Amino acid sequence: LEKKCGFCVRRVHSNEKLGKSHMEKEWRRKAFWSSNTYQLTTVEMEPINNVEELDAVLSHARQLSQPIIIEWMASWCRKCIYLKPKLEKLAAEYNNRAKFYYVDVNKVPQTLVKRGDISKMPTIQLWKEDEMKEEVIGGHKGWLVIEEVRELINKYV
Repeated sequence: LEKKCGFCVRRVHSNEKLGKSHMEKEWRRKAFWSSNTYQLTTVEMEPINNVEELDAVLSHARQLSQPIIIEWMASWCRKCIYLKPKLEKLAAEYNNRAKFYYVDVNKVPQTLVKRGDISKMPTIQLWKEDEMKEEVIGGHKGWLVIEEVRELINKYV
């Protein structure tokens, strides 16, 4: 069955058995399309450049009682570069409920990197109430990382 919605066509499956590659395609589609909207938008992630900026971001998030997501990345890291636009799409989904930031570890003081306790990249961390609650090390497929980040956010929103 096919369901037309705006400019796209979604496939609706009955109880047929789906192959592994088809299941992965369905998960990818779900990872980037929220169930209540069919229009992709992005919210640009803001950079954090030093410890003072991190403290200001955490303080503001505490006042709003919001979690923040920080992608710790490097400009030479392919997976980091690949994940950033996908996280920006996810940021649009959680607009006004969670804020998204990034830190380029090669352009910031090492005191900031040590504060995040970063050893691998990309690392996506969820911070709430001035402390890091959970993290996802993004060495696997991008759509799977996005689903894991979505689950983290849903836990703390």
